[in-house]
Amino acid sequence: MGYVHVLPEFGLVVDPMVGVVTTAGVSYQPVIDKVAELEKISDDLVGMLSGEGSFLASYPGREKSLVVAGGVTALWYGLAVGLLLAGIIALALI
Repeated sequence: MGYVHVLPEFGLVVDPMVGVVTTAGVSYQPVIDKVAELEKISDDLVGMLSGEGSFLASYPGREKSLVVAGGVTALWYGLAVGLLLAGIIALALI
């Protein structure tokens, strides 16, 4: 792999395949690996918004877990708000 010398007096080169300016001999592969890992995590976060698919770190066979969890949560919140309103109306009638 070749490099293009940008500032030879400072030892800076451009890696044309990656498109970054770096010092000669320094590899950005650990950074590129971390960026790839972060891309997987960000795709997992975006996938959570749709509620379909599986998490990156979940067990197999739990593709609809977000839909079920969201439904159960909405049920409990609806029950709590409904009981609160019913209590307020019952206290107003007393």
